[in-house]
Amino acid sequence: MTFDEAFAALPLVAILRGIRTDEAEPVVAALVEAGFRLIEVPLNSPDPFATIAGLVRRFGEAALFGAGTVLTPAEAQAVAATGAGLVVSPNTDPAVIRATKAAGLASLPGAATPTEAFAALAAGADGVKLFPAEGLPPEVLKAWRAVLPPGTRLLPVGGIDPARMAPYRAAGADGFGLGSALYKPGMTARDVGTRAEAFVATWRGGVGA
Repeated sequence: MTFDEAFAALPLVAILRGIRTDEAEPVVAALVEAGFRLIEVPLNSPDPFATIAGLVRRFGEAALFGAGTVLTPAEAQAVAATGAGLVVSPNTDPAVIRATKAAGLASLPGAATPTEAFAALAAGADGVKLFPAEGLPPEVLKAWRAVLPPGTRLLPVGGIDPARMAPYRAAGADGFGLGSALYKPGMTARDVGTRAEAFVATWRGGVGA
């Protein structure tokens, strides 16, 4: 599944920070069942490369997998070796973006200013995550939208729950990255599935759109 296909199906990125390899499959099965097609395992999780590689083998036809908290070109290359298709970073580092694109993966770097967003796009990013969204309210996204190139994918990340989605969508958000409101270490697959269904229902209900 390509990034464009996954994004078109559901532009919500599940961030599974802290997930263990032995608990990943049932959690991801619940996410896929709920409709998620973009799933990220941050590199500050236990044994992230093994987790990602296993998820690609098990669910690779159903969703696009990637790594988050990717900070160096070498890490981007290591993500590519797992068979993943997505690299997410908390910051804008053109070297990481270029390495990601050279490896054939989609790039979603974080940005907190228009300057960083423009630099990310110039380096080849496929979208920009507004991070941390707690400090970047919908009014900021709307202002970015007015100056960034048409079609730029903007995804607020940080502190997003279903109730916070509507104002960002009204301001022009194209999707969201979902962290602890969706998954925390130790949660059961059933609990994650319930939360996932709530996010999907809110998105597909067109709240604020």
